[in-house]
Amino acid sequence: MKSKKLLSVCQISLKDKNQEVIDAISKAIRSTEGVSLSWMLILDPLQIEQFTPPFVGSPDAVIEGALNAARVAYKLIDMAKHKEKFAEKLSAELKVPIYLYGYASDQEYRKAVPQIRAGEYEGILKRYFKWKPDFGPTEFVPSWGATMAGARKFLIAYNVNILGTKEQAHRIALDIREQGRNKDEPGKLKKCQAIGWWLDEANLAQVSINLTDHDVTPIHTAYEEVCKGAKDLKLAVTGSQIVGIVPLRAILQVAEFYINKENLFVLEEDQKLHLAINRLGLNSLGLFSPKERIIEYMLPDDDNESLINKSVQDFIKTVAARTPAPGGGSVAAAVGAMGSALACMVGQMTYGKRQWERYDSQMRRIIPIMHETMKDLISVIDADTNAFNDYMAALKLPKETTEDIVMRETAMEAGLKKAISIPMSVAKSVGVKCLETGVLGAYYNVIINAEGIKDEKYKTGILNEIEEYRTQAEKAVKKFY
Repeated sequence: MKSKKLLSVCQISLKDKNQEVIDAISKAIRSTEGVSLSWMLILDPLQIEQFTPPFVGSPDAVIEGALNAARVAYKLIDMAKHKEKFAEKLSAELKVPIYLYGYASDQEYRKAVPQIRAGEYEGILKRYFKWKPDFGPTEFVPSWGATMAGARKFLIAYNVNILGTKEQAHRIALDIREQGRNKDEPGKLKKCQAIGWWLDEANLAQVSINLTDHDVTPIHTAYEEVCKGAKDLKLAVTGSQIVGIVPLRAILQVAEFYINKENLFVLEEDQKLHLAINRLGLNSLGLFSPKERIIEYMLPDDDNESLINKSVQDFIKTVAARTPAPGGGSVAAAVGAMGSALACMVGQMTYGKRQWERYDSQMRRIIPIMHETMKDLISVIDADTNAFNDYMAALKLPKETTEDIVMRETAMEAGLKKAISIPMSVAKSVGVKCLETGVLGAYYNVIINAEGIKDEKYKTGILNEIEEYRTQAEKAVKKFY
């Protein structure tokens, strides 16, 4: 199981296949510490061929990687000589105009990428003096043009293979894409862009799709709709293809859909990935390797110091050490995780055996809940210690001036609230599952930390809530004894 990390993903797009430029920018990104690059030539169905190197890392590392790429691009690119479009993180040091888009922009008339890039280089030039850039100089820079920088939901580039013509694939695309055929004939799927095209090297057509929000329209929804359209046209669908990288959760969404649809019993993450890859036919045009294509799996494993990677003996010794963390919250999470694991073990040893067949339906319902709770609580073991360390860091802030004291107290209060939120989540997860020991560990941890809270309204609410979880757990346990 991959641990949960705070990471960012950046994608730079160049309408240029100059190998010197590609190599230089790739090298600049790859040389940035803490960044993992998975570059490839992405065929953007809604524009033209684009060199699109996605890279992942911590938020600070990704910003530095984007800056390094921009520094190189600034030296190599001349927009006045050829048509390139390069989207990059804000780089004030280059003194070039920056337009914000997506969540970073509050200008509705230029919030979307197509609004800004309409007409490409010449279009920007015509609108330039009407559109004041969000950052950078107000005068036009002919050699650069303009840069778009912003934040948006992760875009998934996804193609579905059709044994038909380009025109038939495009007909299906018009039916599913959000804009449809025109304003009077909108498509079936929100946050979905699509077009039909022909893939010479495979001798088949594809419905080529950009999913701009996979929480609104997941991958499997797009795939199923294309299958329906193909069936209506009496065409065969022969798998699909994810272009570039993809978030883990987007693939797990696919697995959960088919698990529910087919009433399957699958618990482990690697098995869920196998199911999703199989059902979508992601290996149809080339191997889909999770380690190379799923964002969370691309990052190097740097968790050697984490609590969950310690042996049981070392974990216990770390708790016993003369340090304030790890403490009660981490221990409560560990106990709760073990309680969930034991319940999961008993369930799996019961499920599928002929003598206990009458309990199969209950086991199919209970085991996944316990298994998921176990995984969630494992991640909390480290999260609680990290949260308390934030509070300890706040204690070390200066307190020489009135302003210092106010800032220090504010940081301490925020740190305590964060420290409380972790064991509170343990109580929520564990309490429902009747794991009394884990709940009580979290309960007393919250009680102790709450003593330092000055916000009486917050403290009263927290204490009432944790008391409710403790009571629920005790009542639930009595039903079983």
